[in-house]
Amino acid sequence: MSLLKVSNLTKKFGKFTALDGVNLEVNSGEIVGFIGPNGAGKSTTIRVILGILKATSGEVKIFDKDAWNDAVDIHKRVAYVPGDVNLWPNLTGGEVIDLFVKLNGTDHGSKREELIQKFDLDPTKKCRTYSKGNRQKVALVAAFSSDADLYILDEPTSGLDPLMEKVFQECVMEVKRLGKSVLLSSHILSEVEKLCDRVSIIRQGKIIESGTLAELRHLTRTQILVETKDPITGLADLEGVHEVEDTELGVSFQVDSDKMDLVIKHISPFGIVKLESAPPTLEDLFMRHYEGVGGKR
Repeated sequence: MSLLKVSNLTKKFGKFTALDGVNLEVNSGEIVGFIGPNGAGKSTTIRVILGILKATSGEVKIFDKDAWNDAVDIHKRVAYVPGDVNLWPNLTGGEVIDLFVKLNGTDHGSKREELIQKFDLDPTKKCRTYSKGNRQKVALVAAFSSDADLYILDEPTSGLDPLMEKVFQECVMEVKRLGKSVLLSSHILSEVEKLCDRVSIIRQGKIIESGTLAELRHLTRTQILVETKDPITGLADLEGVHEVEDTELGVSFQVDSDKMDLVIKHISPFGIVKLESAPPTLEDLFMRHYEGVGGKR
């Protein structure tokens, strides 16, 4: 069941087209990664989804309601964490968390305390004394303390150290276990790869790829390291083989997934002693799309 559906979304600022026909969907119980470099249009898309910006054209539906006209109703069931959190300087972190949780209409005191401990946050300090990382923690504790159906996270681990990033990932997996949905906007590809069921890649305001990681991996190359009894000849001339390099451990190269069978048949007669293959990473796919292309807002 689709909780969030963005259809042919366009957003213009004067003559500049920030979003050009964006399509995006998050189903019930699913974590969807929304990736692209800074300035590609991720935050603009999220602001339209949240009803902060009005779409120039297209449609955004959340829980079958219109994101702009029904924003107040929608927000009762949505938790949002921006990448740069601004808080009331004279309130303590604990007071801000309580305020956000009350606005959401839920009260999970034990959950709040557990998350404060997990994120190693001192809730008694005034927000003006907090570092960027601690401001981020306040927003994350507030979001995960609420009983939302959809979590919209826009660069949520910005400013967090690696230990806290791990805590964040555990929180995301926990809400998924509870059947909740998450839209995770990020440029930290390893984070997306660990957490997400599906990925949508945005470039210059357009979605250029969408699918599960398994579906997207056919678009890129597998890394191979092979050691043979006899030196391999003619490998670099094979179709679909790239970046052949002799190393101390054997011959290293990349191969297009659809040419794997051909390559294995070619190297077998040379007497394979050892063969290692690594699946293409999300970063490989991402970089392939962005080679030589700058993002823009």
